[in-house]
Parts: sequence; structure tokens; C-alpha cells
Amino acid sequence: MSFTDRRRFLSRLLGGTAATLAFPGLLEGASPLGMSVSHGAARGPEDEGFWKRVKDQFSIAPGLILMNAANLCPSPYPIQEAVFGHTRDVNRDASFQNRGKFGGLKEEARQALADYVGASPSEIAITRNTSEGNNSVVNGLDLGPGDEVVLWDQNHPTNNVSWDVRARRRGFSVQRVSTPPGSEDSAELLESFASALTDRTRVLSFSHLSNVSGVRLPGKELCAIAREQGILTLVDGAQTFGFLDLDLHDLGCDFFTGSSHKWFVGPKEAGLLFVREESQDRLWPSDVGVGWEGAEANGAQKFENMGQRDDAAVVTMGNAAAFHEAIGPAAIEARVSALASAVKERLVAAIPGVRFHTPRSPDLAGGVVVFAIPSGAHREVFEAVYETHNLGCAAMGGAFDGIRLSPHLYNTMDEVDAAVEGVAYHA
Repeated sequence: MSFTDRRRFLSRLLGGTAATLAFPGLLEGASPLGMSVSHGAARGPEDEGFWKRVKDQFSIAPGLILMNAANLCPSPYPIQEAVFGHTRDVNRDASFQNRGKFGGLKEEARQALADYVGASPSEIAITRNTSEGNNSVVNGLDLGPGDEVVLWDQNHPTNNVSWDVRARRRGFSVQRVSTPPGSEDSAELLESFASALTDRTRVLSFSHLSNVSGVRLPGKELCAIAREQGILTLVDGAQTFGFLDLDLHDLGCDFFTGSSHKWFVGPKEAGLLFVREESQDRLWPSDVGVGWEGAEANGAQKFENMGQRDDAAVVTMGNAAAFHEAIGPAAIEARVSALASAVKERLVAAIPGVRFHTPRSPDLAGGVVVFAIPSGAHREVFEAVYETHNLGCAAMGGAFDGIRLSPHLYNTMDEVDAAVEGVAYHA
């Protein structure tokens, strides 16, 4: 697709009215879209002027420092306007005739998502969130006695406990892998998994990046190790979809899941399930409804055959992909990595004895920074920084007891300084 065609495509996805409202003067001399793929990608992570203009696309409360992307992100104006506009349209005219247009818009959204993650449209199902995608895989594979599933013990419950529940029904076994705490060595992380795989292992299922520790696994290498042994791979991308510049064909996984409401800054209750073409006949759908015959013939679409959906959220997934493409996925990845690295550097300088659960190396981390303060009063600090410093973050418990700061593209370096200052004040 040429630059001109891509810009026209993105403009159509964002919508003329929403784009004009949302992107006033973001880039001088730009189209009504306000941003272009080539211009956005050229902006470095240190260009505070550019990223401040990106921040201006969000309706975050004045003075609020929101560093909770690992849980829930706000949507920028163009995404909000697209959802609101489609919702108003349905409420104005809920006839079959009027709603018929959403079929074509959904396929445009599917194409946009496929382009964004490096896949083909026939490999993309638009789900409701990562949890639904994970459970679709957990419940859709034929597994039984004698089979084994290997998990990371830092997986989200929807990619962890869900396997235990299914194993009780079907009789297969579940093995969990622990990785060395705070490891800065990718080879060490890989060996933890490679040594756990056996000739009984049928599935390797792991979070691409842990929401509890901030550790990012070397996903491509893990998928390659599994593929060499004929083992299917499920990668939970809740913390990388919208942050990493993804190419799922290159990643090499069989299944990948993601949520729109986190780093993708998209519509709520929408998500993505990638099912590699050659693995689609290995997975049974969990839901079968009206239109099944057509869905079954269209690849991964058979995994989104769930009856009435919120059409506004489904089709606005395309707008969200366009928003990321307009800035540049590589630029977003670099910016988020820079913000997270700055958080770590400033914490070390501000809090003697601070201890990180998250690797310091950007190659083994992402936008999630989990750390412990010497006092251990993490819940108290979490509450205090919101009340007195307008900082929204998260408190962690269990083995990764600490505070979690997860900055995203709507944060500035000044906000990083203020966030660390607030944590240090109460630490």
C-alpha cells in the first residue's frame, strides 16, 4: 500500500469529522488526519513537543498523572468520537438495513488489525478481550490424559487457572515454570522453559510480558523452541498489544491474544485473537451462533461467532489501529521504553534501597515497572500518591509485592519526574 493510499485508508477509518476534531495542528502541513505514518515514525522518544501533542489527544483530567496502562487506558478523542458516533447511529436506527453497513466496516477493521500485527485478515478474530481469547484456546484444543500443558507461573489467571479448570474436566496435566526473580539474562529465562518441555508437552502457554513483575519473555525464541518439538504456543499479549511493534508471523506463535482497553487505547470490551492459518483446524470454537456456516468458511472468523455484539466497539478497532499507525508503532514502542527506563533511573536516584521486580534492561521489559520500597508500605503509598499527588498507579501483592507504574504514550517526562517524586515523598 502506497503512502497516499495508506493515508486515505487511515483517514477513512478515523472519519473526517472525528479526525478534524481530534487532531488540530498536531503536525504542521498535515492532512486532516493530523498525523502520518512516515512523519510519526520519524519522531524520536525524546521529542517532548511531539509527545505533548499526542497527549493532547486524550481527555485525561487536568493534573492527573495516569500510569496504569497495564490495567486500563483512556481512549483518545478520535476513538471516543468513533464509538459515540456509531452508538448514536444504531440508537437512531436499529433496523437491519441501517446496521447492514457494519459488516463491511468490521472487515475494514479486521484488515487494519491484520496489517497492524503482521498477520493476514483470515487469521484475525475480533473478540471482547484477552480473557475471552485465552479461554477460547484453553477450551478449544483437544487435550486429554497423557497430554501436558506447560505454563509460566506469572501468567494471568485467564491463562493459568483456566488451564487447571479444563484439566480437571479432561484429565491432562499442567506444569508451571518459575523463572529466576529479576533475571537480566534472556538465556536463563529460555532455559527455564526449555528444560520443562517433554515428549508429553502439547502446549506452551505464556504471557508475553508479565503484568505482575514486568518481565518480558523472549517470545520469538520460546516459540521457535516449541515449534521444533511440535508444541503449540499461546502468547498472552495483554501487555504488549499496543506497546510493541508486533509482527506475529515473525513471532512464530500459533495463538496470540490482546485487549483493546489497555496499551491499544481502543474501545472498551473489544480484543484480538490471532490463530495462525495452519493451526486453525486444531482449535474448536467455544461459541456457535447465527451465521456459523459463513463464519466457518472464513478462517479465524469462526472464533467470533458470538451473536449480537456492540458493533460500535467492534468496528472502532480499525480506528484504534489507524491511530497507532499514524504515530508509528516503532515510535510508540521506543517512547514507552524510554518512559519506563526513565522511571527506573529516577527511582534509583530518589529512593535508596529500592528493589525492582522488573529487569532494568529494556530488552526484557516494557512499559510495566514493578518495584518494592524498603518500608514495604505499598498499599498505603498507592493510596497516598493518588490523594496527594494525583498519581494513578497500582499496588501489587504476593510474590511481587510492590508498586506498579506503567506509563504510556500520553505521559510526559515531566510526569515521570512528578510520579517518582510523589512515591519517594511517601516511601
